[in-house]
Amino acid sequence: MKKFLLLAAAVGMTLSAAADEGMWLLPYLQKMNIKQMKERGCKLSAEEIYSIDHSSLKDAVVIFGGGCTGEIVSPEGLLFTNHHCGYSSIQSLSSVEHDYLKYGFWAMSRQEELPAPGLEVRFIRKISDVTPEVMGNVPSIASQEEYQRLTRENIRAVKERLRKENPGMEVAVESFFGGNQFFAFVMEVYTDVRLVGTPPSSIGKFGGDTDNWMWPRHTGDFSIFRVYAGKDNRPADYSPENVPYKAEKFLKVSLDGYDEGDFAMIMGFPGSTERYATSYEIDNLLKVENPQRIFIRGERQAILWQDMLSSDAIRIQYASKYARSSNYWKNSIGMSRGIEKLDVKARKEAQEASFQAWAEKNTLPEEGYTDALSKIRLAVEKMSPIGAARQYLSEAFLASVELLSPARRFIGSMRTMEVKKELGNTDELKSELADWYKDYSPSTDRKVAKRMLRIARENMKVLPSFYAEIVDKEFGGDIDAYVDDLYDRSVFASEERLMDLIDHYDPEKVAADPAVALSKSVMELFAKLSDELKEPQTLYKEGHRKYIAGLMLQNPGKAWASDANFTIRLTYGRVLPYSPADGIEYNYYTTLKGVMEKEDPKNPQEFYVPEKLKELYAARDFGRYANRKGELPVAFLADCDITGGNSGSPVLNDRGALIGLAFDGNWEAMSGDVAFEPALQRTISVDIRYVLFIVDKFAGAGWLLDELQFE
Repeated sequence: MKKFLLLAAAVGMTLSAAADEGMWLLPYLQKMNIKQMKERGCKLSAEEIYSIDHSSLKDAVVIFGGGCTGEIVSPEGLLFTNHHCGYSSIQSLSSVEHDYLKYGFWAMSRQEELPAPGLEVRFIRKISDVTPEVMGNVPSIASQEEYQRLTRENIRAVKERLRKENPGMEVAVESFFGGNQFFAFVMEVYTDVRLVGTPPSSIGKFGGDTDNWMWPRHTGDFSIFRVYAGKDNRPADYSPENVPYKAEKFLKVSLDGYDEGDFAMIMGFPGSTERYATSYEIDNLLKVENPQRIFIRGERQAILWQDMLSSDAIRIQYASKYARSSNYWKNSIGMSRGIEKLDVKARKEAQEASFQAWAEKNTLPEEGYTDALSKIRLAVEKMSPIGAARQYLSEAFLASVELLSPARRFIGSMRTMEVKKELGNTDELKSELADWYKDYSPSTDRKVAKRMLRIARENMKVLPSFYAEIVDKEFGGDIDAYVDDLYDRSVFASEERLMDLIDHYDPEKVAADPAVALSKSVMELFAKLSDELKEPQTLYKEGHRKYIAGLMLQNPGKAWASDANFTIRLTYGRVLPYSPADGIEYNYYTTLKGVMEKEDPKNPQEFYVPEKLKELYAARDFGRYANRKGELPVAFLADCDITGGNSGSPVLNDRGALIGLAFDGNWEAMSGDVAFEPALQRTISVDIRYVLFIVDKFAGAGWLLDELQFE
């Protein structure tokens, strides 16, 4: 029997799992989790949560956009997610005249719901373990090159089969446990998604960067959308003739709240964790990756923030860009702090020493376990300096200097542009570019470029060629002069000039554009570094795969959960407070009182409280959304295991009813992506009662609540 079958069997064993840690695969709930879930108070069967043959809770949970979770909460396709998940769509629909970011938006009828172009929702229709198909002909002692070739071919065949069996569906085959197991996901993608309601940022982002990742939290982090379909209830491009999606399964809502110790579970799409990372990777994270990310993003964000404060137009243009950047920036700060404070590296080293002793005593060299860690160590040593340079190119140039985006597009499509010009088919391209320039400020980007080019020269050991060939040769090393000339002359710095170029297309003019020269220089070095990474990356993947497989063989009685990879998972635990330090005890929920206490006229960008909310608080007009003490709950804690991608995930009670929306983790456990901290790790969620209070009492959009079903 192949070793992968033994490993798969180990994953699927019926075990008493440490439920607080683990993003669990739905097909294994019956074998691995349901017993302990019931011991914790869950009243549902595994079949009610996930079923192969019938509708289940799984069918109400969707991928929202490109990196969040949402849930269907009515028979008419109504969808709840986080405010920060809907933020880019809200921003895109906003203007100075219709500032939905600042003032919010509430449709008062179906006709007023706003189409959100580019927004997609994915329903998971089928999940299947395809490990035998992918790994069946892979020898257990295959080299990494042979392993990659065979699995790549097999995955292609699996996708082709599933596409034929499921016409019109999207198919993904994902790797688990470092490439030791594979699951296929068949998804139905709906592209007509409309904004129904969003609170103003003073509620949806209350606390801003200051409170981000922190507890106690008082943020109404939610937004509401609706999925539309064709008359046959299948996906359809936007049309006024489309109708609300008829949901076979949707979540009921509970107004009963929770008490300390109550069962809670979260279903969603966690993005990425590295729980199997070694001490070598931790070292590189602390010394290279996080410090560079924190520094580069911090420098850019300071420029963006200054310009956003000076202009409503720029604030709207850059609101989503700034939020995306600052979220991971602060995450990196907290992660490094947590890893060092909780001595994660030493714990990893102890695990590695135990593994190495086991491998040398119990396995043969040709099986690949005894040298797995040495391969990882050597690979990380080789990858670190290359990766550091590549990260600088990615963060300081490709992700920061926006001028490069349209320039790179034209570099790759010169011949395509000529064909389009010949056919007169440029309207679609112009429309796409107009959408991009709507959220672009050349003056802001010019400031960013000057700072990014300067810090890259100060910190990179090998620079893109344009520094020597253009900046030094033509401008005497004066970066500011070079950047000013770049933005003054490039057609890509002006929407008007670029549109004129499209109308009078000249490939020689594109080739001579200074932004094209800059883009080519950056991309040439990026490609060179990417090629240099291939060999150590292959070595790393082999060591990583063997290390995880070996850990599972070393500890066959342990319930193992795969790292997050943005596939649907379930985590469960309890509503719990925590103590972050001696003498500090945090309660497990917050109330509207805390919103009032945090108001700060000196910091209106983050701690502004709308007058209507003050009036409702003063009158204690909480309606049916108050708890038993007469308080209006805002947010609460549970010791569930989540990460990025879980944003917007439904938090469910013991009966599977919605009690909140997960939106954050806590600062003290930011190392959780590499090492779970059961005593400290908490999910922060907005209470569904606060969501409904804002919809009903604050916004006056109570018609939406008529769609919901309450348990």
